[in-house]
Amino acid sequence: MSAGEFWVAVERIRAGDQRYARDAYAFVMDGLDHTVSALEERRHVSGQELLEGLCVFARDRFGMLAFDVLNSWGITSGRDVGEIVFHLIDAGILSRQEEDAREDFDTPLDLKRALQDSYFDLTDAAGFDA
Repeated sequence: MSAGEFWVAVERIRAGDQRYARDAYAFVMDGLDHTVSALEERRHVSGQELLEGLCVFARDRFGMLAFDVLNSWGITSGRDVGEIVFHLIDAGILSRQEEDAREDFDTPLDLKRALQDSYFDLTDAAGFDA
């Protein structure tokens, strides 16, 4: 699929559901590529593996602002990632296995904490109240 076809499909998706910014769809696709590329062999990844891979990818790409960037696009939880993935499946951009479900992305993962945990908090270190 060409980049132009991808963006046309994203606009069709967003015509019916505007919860997520255009860039959120590109981020999930790029993050999926990044996640699959990190595997020893190319294979289907689970919802949990994708969420973990997207956290690494977001932190690499956006650093300390990762959660803020994703939040500005409408991604605040694993469920949001699942919704985007299934929009892309429904649009024919991604494929799924029979056992894949939106519920695979319902996880107790605290996205904000997962994206910010490894960063040094200056306010805590300096004794300031946040």
